[in-house]
Amino acid sequence: MIDAVQRLGIEYLFKDEIEEILQRQYIISSTCGGHLHDLQEVALRFRLLRQEDMFNNFMIKEGRFSQFNVSEDIGRLMEVYEASQLSIAGEEGLDEAGQFSAKMLNECMTHLDHNQALAIGNTLRHPYHKSLPRFMAKDVFFGNFQGERRWMLHVLKEIAKKDFNMVHALHHKEIVQVTKWWKDLGLAKKLPFARDQPLKWYIWSMACLTDPSLSEQRVELTKPISLIYIIDDIFDVYGTLDELILFTETITRWDLAAMGQLPEYMKICFKALDDITNEISYKVYKKHGYNPVQSLRNAWTSLCKAFLVEAKWFASGHMPESEEYLKNGIESSGVHVALVHIFFLLGHGITEETVELIDSNPAIISSTATILRLWDDLGSAKDENQDGKDGSYIHYYMKEHRYSAAEEAQKSAINKISDAWKRLNKECLCPNPFSASFTRASLNLARMVPLMYSYDDNQRLPSLEHFIKSLLSESVPTEGVY
Repeated sequence: MIDAVQRLGIEYLFKDEIEEILQRQYIISSTCGGHLHDLQEVALRFRLLRQEDMFNNFMIKEGRFSQFNVSEDIGRLMEVYEASQLSIAGEEGLDEAGQFSAKMLNECMTHLDHNQALAIGNTLRHPYHKSLPRFMAKDVFFGNFQGERRWMLHVLKEIAKKDFNMVHALHHKEIVQVTKWWKDLGLAKKLPFARDQPLKWYIWSMACLTDPSLSEQRVELTKPISLIYIIDDIFDVYGTLDELILFTETITRWDLAAMGQLPEYMKICFKALDDITNEISYKVYKKHGYNPVQSLRNAWTSLCKAFLVEAKWFASGHMPESEEYLKNGIESSGVHVALVHIFFLLGHGITEETVELIDSNPAIISSTATILRLWDDLGSAKDENQDGKDGSYIHYYMKEHRYSAAEEAQKSAINKISDAWKRLNKECLCPNPFSASFTRASLNLARMVPLMYSYDDNQRLPSLEHFIKSLLSESVPTEGVY
């Protein structure tokens, strides 16, 4: 039931009930775990307890999976694969279980009917822990639960459909607000090179902050996200090196009086950045009693300095080693800027310790940034055909390892993404000084990355287009609950 509720994207409605049930399940697993012989139950309990931060003493021991003839049970294989997605560094047994179950599921697909093969394919492509529940929820409405999951109550589905449509209407209202703000800001007209994509920028906010009650925060977060894209274009496409140096120096000093030396398009951008930073800082101070303006400015400064490093590499012809590129790329991803804004907009647990930590790009941020940077670099198509200057991990890896093929570079990137997920899992699943809502936002950002950067041969984003259509373009037909 908990698994179904979570996959339907309505777990926020049952937080207390879920916590109470899982506390009981934790006690059962701690006292009777050695007597549980149903692998599907063991794997499901493991995943639910671990993702709810009750996992420290609940582990699937190495070799446990080998006690079962899992090749004959599709449901067990799927649960084992799902559980393996929550592994952290050093859990080789869990990694091996994930690899084994993925191999067996792929082999089984050729011998199954269409619906079973589709369910397996969805599990392999979109495991629950690394996917956005609301992205997958619409498929669940129409019966994609397989095997024992078919017992899911009709009334629960109807509640989920009504919730989906309520949130659907809320997102539409927020898009109207974001679109009006962007139009009134006028950057699309004042800056001819600027991308005009308020919906795409809002999608990031919608994915990170899923709780319907965070409507204001989603709208506000879209504003700095839009400027990450605009400033990225300035550095990557439009600005000269001399202009970029002046712009970075102005951002570093954050001196409006120094704007006079900037070209007009940079003045417009910096003025918009200053206004948005001050407006958000004031709202955070008014609501939570803390003025984050210095932290926000510092985050923007770090981002522009990282952009400038890449611009200088390109201008000088310098070829950094792949690790040097990745270290800077974590900063230039924009993830730190986005999550610093999320931290203060949420306003939970703002202390001297957490502010100092958030300013330092901690692991809960840098691991997500690594996932984004490498996913972006794995894309076979350039973002919207831009003739950029920022290189890629794949490119520098192949230059560094002169005899390596593209496949080897891609494998290295995929392995690093896997390692980054393990670090993020550890940060999200172990106690940390940040609030649960912030931790969830960082996790959701990582979950969103494949949708944003999986380009096809036509340089389109089919997964993102499907996501937008599923969540924003259609509502779900409902029947009366009673």
